[in-house]
Amino acid sequence: MGTNFLQVKEATVIVPSEPTPNCVLSLSSLDSQLFLRFTVEYLLIFDPPPSSGLDRRAFAARVKDALARALVQYYPLAGRVQEGPDGSGRLQVVCRDQGVLFVEAVSGRTRPEFERAPRFVEEWRQLLCYRVDDVLKGDPALVLQLTWLADGSVAFGFGFNHCVCDGIGSAEFVNSFAELTRGIGLRGARPVWDRHLLDPFPTNGKPRPILNRNGYSVSHPEFVRVQDRCGFMARFSTEPLVPTSSVFTKLNVNELKRQASRLAGSTSYTTFEVVSAHIWRCWAKSLNMPSNQVLKLLFSVNIRNRIKPGLPAGFYGNGFIIGCAQTTVKDLTEKGLGFGSDLIRKAKEKVDDKHVREVAELVSSNRTSQDLVGVLILSQWSRLGLEKVDFGLGKPAHVGPICCDKYCLLLPVQNQREAVRVMLAVPTTAVDILTTDMYQV
Repeated sequence: MGTNFLQVKEATVIVPSEPTPNCVLSLSSLDSQLFLRFTVEYLLIFDPPPSSGLDRRAFAARVKDALARALVQYYPLAGRVQEGPDGSGRLQVVCRDQGVLFVEAVSGRTRPEFERAPRFVEEWRQLLCYRVDDVLKGDPALVLQLTWLADGSVAFGFGFNHCVCDGIGSAEFVNSFAELTRGIGLRGARPVWDRHLLDPFPTNGKPRPILNRNGYSVSHPEFVRVQDRCGFMARFSTEPLVPTSSVFTKLNVNELKRQASRLAGSTSYTTFEVVSAHIWRCWAKSLNMPSNQVLKLLFSVNIRNRIKPGLPAGFYGNGFIIGCAQTTVKDLTEKGLGFGSDLIRKAKEKVDDKHVREVAELVSSNRTSQDLVGVLILSQWSRLGLEKVDFGLGKPAHVGPICCDKYCLLLPVQNQREAVRVMLAVPTTAVDILTTDMYQV
């Protein structure tokens, strides 16, 4: 039996264990933006249980029962996402207890395989074998796969419709679901819908003057189209991508902070700022682009406490917007780590209530989407809470994506809270330079 072996034992639809509201719920303009119309997919691997063994049939039954109970409070996840009737592009969730998809499978893979990068982008695709290609075509808003690995390890694959929840919200659901599997009742804040809290400012029918005369955003560079001077888009669509995985220990992170502070005269850079700047610089060097190519680093900024009033505890919608750091290849690669770290810091600092409402209006009234020329998209999964998930098997030995793609992910490292694992796929011709430079710390 090879490692590529996968046998599906069961595929079934799980519905809430109790009656839930029969309704249609509006999503926010941030939920509805074109940029988020995809499935975010998590892969959690748990070490083999103790030698006493695990009754697989009983465990799978507990998982399905807990999932049904978790869906009572998170009933929109059992609904279906579709466009609203007014043609505005605003999405809605039709809640009729349609259910989520649960798959149980057996695989020939073993846990140590996940300590390295996958050999190709979709090597681990089988661990969430039901793929949702269009989140508006009536597929479940949540797909879950429980896979028994060959060495006794257990894999959980999750696929969440990103229009319904963000990383923090989906991680809160997974933790609640896991606690129910362990026999613990739901704790903490109850899930909150309240998507209206992220509506744009009232404008009395008049669009706010956010754009300049050329149609470009003055304060939102993430929406500005830049010139593609190197066939950037074509390269990423035609050249095979090779996944990479790098771990930055606490010592590595501290050295990056020291380098950035020495060059920029600041001593208070965060781990996110210096690691992200280092990745961005290495990525830019590896792609060998023209020195005048404009580059952007796009990353999520949690707005739960940045808007007024703040979002309530338990809000599981898209409570973030995209921060944007922008410069040229020449400046990013030649001006040092502190320069890139400063750009990232300033991009975070500009996100306030006014900024968020402007973005909400842009994506609502103009159906604007982020430009992707010269862009590296980075997402921080290392602080979502996925590293704490416990189904009764202990905390996960591995947290990562189902597929390692061109989006850069910052991931937790087992038993090393201050370490960061970086997963990123780059074109074949760039991989050697990237992997060499990443460890030049």
